[in-house]
Formats: sequence, C-alpha cells, structure tokens
Amino acid sequence: MPTISVFYGIIVRMYSEQGGKHNVPHIHAEYQDNEIVLDLEGNTIEGSFPKNKLKLLIAWVEIHKEDFIC
Repeated sequence: MPTISVFYGIIVRMYSEQGGKHNVPHIHAEYQDNEIVLDLEGNTIEGSFPKNKLKLLIAWVEIHKEDFIC
C-alpha cells in the first residue's frame, strides 16, 4: 500500500481496492501501535486513533479530499 503522506508521526496510505472489504473510497493510517480506516468524509470505518491524532487526520482528509475525487 503506497504511503501518500507522513506528518506528526501519522502515516497515511491509500490504494485501489476492487471489490474489497471496504466498499467506499478510504484511507488507512497508522500512528505508533494504532491503525484506522477513514472514509473521505472523515468517518471511521474501522480501528481507532488517539483523540488528538484523529483530529489532525480528519483535518488532513478535509484539506486533501478533492485530490482523491476522480
């Protein structure tokens, strides 16, 4: 899964998933031992993050959302 951003220790990844587990456009993110999957609206699909890092990640999604829409 390609890394598309790294900031404040958060690693954001995205890849094309044909018929996969998550049927909406989404990102995967990691921070220390935490993993989360968010849709492009910032909603949690799976996993969890520390509250302060989740706020940063949701802000990042909002800033970059248009970059992911085809």
